[in-house]
Amino acid sequence: MIRVERLTRRYGDFTAVDDVSFHIGRGEIVGLLGHNGAGKTTIMKMLTGYLEPTAGSIHIDGLDIRQHRRAIQARIGYLPENCPVWPEMTVIDYLDYQASLHGVPPERRARAVATAIRRTALKDKATAPIQTLSRGYRQRVGVAQAILHEPDIVILDEPTNGLDPTQIRQMRALIGELARTATVIVSTHILQEVQAVCERVLIMRAGRLVVDARLDELQRDGRRLLVSVDGDAGKVLAAVPGVARVEEKEGLDGQRHYLLEAEPAVGPAVARAVQEAGLSLYALQPERRDLEAVFAEVTRADDPPPSAPTTLRTEAPSVRREAAHG
Repeated sequence: MIRVERLTRRYGDFTAVDDVSFHIGRGEIVGLLGHNGAGKTTIMKMLTGYLEPTAGSIHIDGLDIRQHRRAIQARIGYLPENCPVWPEMTVIDYLDYQASLHGVPPERRARAVATAIRRTALKDKATAPIQTLSRGYRQRVGVAQAILHEPDIVILDEPTNGLDPTQIRQMRALIGELARTATVIVSTHILQEVQAVCERVLIMRAGRLVVDARLDELQRDGRRLLVSVDGDAGKVLAAVPGVARVEEKEGLDGQRHYLLEAEPAVGPAVARAVQEAGLSLYALQPERRDLEAVFAEVTRADDPPPSAPTTLRTEAPSVRREAAHG
């Protein structure tokens, strides 16, 4: 569906997007994450054909965006972070105008507008001037214009901005509905929204793609073990064959907690080492990380971004070897 290869965008000496590659299949819901300036918006503008890449390629359904920009744009619905609207127009008039810009035939426009209004829960505001709407309702108008022409790809930049909790739930449901017939890319700084609606996440850092993984794979990453004991075990654990790194974690229960970078198969050796050291083992289990923990790890400012993304976790910002000292 979407194939991005070695995508790069420079502004003079500044590289906004640096050698990024990823593939997205039909019907996927993908979250695009990163701090401000990480390159998210630049990628979205290039995907939608509004910005030329400096290098690399973008293919949509086999079409090269450099050669078939208008054809590709006709297949994409785009909600920019600050969607331009005409405040003096009513919602229904604005959407009718947008339908014409999207190339919806005149005989189909009324139905297309009515469908978009229904899907975005704008019926009560259809005849209201946009300038009288709250930010949340304006955001819904922006989503409505993005789906008027029933696009194959929907790209949403901060779609829940300004929405109240009820509207956020409605937006999540709409994104799930859109994925039945379209590929959806959601860019947001709200990690909970990605966890709620997305199946896969792309994390950008300093212009580079540092994580490309399914959310369930991230949470099942079994390459780190959590160990809880009743005393100082830092040096003991660091000496176990197969343990690459050790970090002591804070705890308030009187126990000592350690995070090991190691495969699950190392578990029995860890247990034996703890027992031979005369310590009591209270817990030994694979770490389960949520998206917030992964994001914090891979976007740490004190580590350089890795040269290539991983499907589970990046190498550069991994836990440092820190044997605890008593």
